[in-house]
Amino acid sequence: MPITRSRHPTWLDTLGGVIDLRILRNDPELGREAQRRRREPPELIDEILRADESRRASIATFEQLRGEQKTMGKKVAQAHGDDKAALLARTKELSVRVRRAEAAQTAAEQSFHDAMKLLPNLASPEAPAGGEDDYVVLEHVGEPRDFAAEGFEPLDHVELGKRLGAIDIERGAKVSGARFYYLTGPGADLELALVNMAMDQARGAGFTTMIPPALVKPLAMEGTGFLGQAAGDVYRLPEEDLYLVGTSEVPLAAYHCDEILDAATLPRRYVAFSPCYRKEAGSYGKDTRGIFRVHWFDKVEMFTYTTLEESFEEHQRLLGWEKEWFDKVELSYRVIDTAAGDLGLSAQRKFDCEAWIPTQGRYRELTSTSNCTEFQARRLNIRGRFEDGIRPLATLNGTLVSMARTIVAILETHQQADGSVRVPTALQPYLQGRTTLEPVR
Repeated sequence: MPITRSRHPTWLDTLGGVIDLRILRNDPELGREAQRRRREPPELIDEILRADESRRASIATFEQLRGEQKTMGKKVAQAHGDDKAALLARTKELSVRVRRAEAAQTAAEQSFHDAMKLLPNLASPEAPAGGEDDYVVLEHVGEPRDFAAEGFEPLDHVELGKRLGAIDIERGAKVSGARFYYLTGPGADLELALVNMAMDQARGAGFTTMIPPALVKPLAMEGTGFLGQAAGDVYRLPEEDLYLVGTSEVPLAAYHCDEILDAATLPRRYVAFSPCYRKEAGSYGKDTRGIFRVHWFDKVEMFTYTTLEESFEEHQRLLGWEKEWFDKVELSYRVIDTAAGDLGLSAQRKFDCEAWIPTQGRYRELTSTSNCTEFQARRLNIRGRFEDGIRPLATLNGTLVSMARTIVAILETHQQADGSVRVPTALQPYLQGRTTLEPVR
């Protein structure tokens, strides 16, 4: 099934983060329908429009009174005697009304911004409607390995990790608690090999390599949409008012906050290696065995700044680089078009690449790529300078390799009957030429 990109004529006016109010004012049903596709309340659009009307009315009232106050001040300066006393009395009364109008304007502005913060990016009309299970499979690449035909039962990554001396979950739990682990010996070597190969691929595609901070200010988290629906998964250091990032998308998006970039420098592509931290709130009882769902993992993330018009083609390119990676590590996988209700706050559309995990007998997400259109750029005040003026940019992100899950997939997919694991050909130069990882016990 071919992957389509958004060509909806009004979609190029969707300036997310704060959604362009012209869209909601002129076509509120577009916003309501986007909410329905996400299974979110469409009434939020009407609440926003009412708050916007109240805000605009309060601004008009305040400005009118301020204008009267300035005019009155000039008259007082020119008046004398009883006339001046009368004008001063009226000025005092008007000052009270101005203060009240200013307070009403501030309250109306706050109500409007509070309502807008609840509004996610308008989901693409091409994203499947519904929730987590309503995705559409776009393509399958490769066939899952048939271990039965080869005459042996595959081991899971936990047992393989023990035999290879590659993963130590027991000591991870002893030192840090549940869902933590050590990568040891060949496990650590494998991660470093994956990092280097991913960075080489991205560098070859024109990305600037980066190692960003893993602690960020609230502005970065709020601006990227991670203090909305995803707030429960975020680790916070309250005394420092800093957050541990769950993805380097956050510091990469905030890298150019409050900046105006020259159009001639676009697209700007960055690729970052970083540790990631997630509480995994709401995942109680899910994937408790092994290192598939953990509180800490390392990741290589791609990030692009471009124009809204170019963002749809760039989304396809990011997906193409992810697929190239899966081919290099020789995994069977599928690509899904994520349903609107599973997009997260900032994404307009998202594609996931899911690898076949033999001992689970199903495809599991390893990477994803999202087009956030102008949602994050507007919130972070990131703009471009063009011949026709200055306007917000678009941002996109795509995971090239999520280490823990990729290690799970590689170990289980490429295991051999004797307990060793075959190293994918493309990865061998990054593992000192090793063709297999051998058991140590």
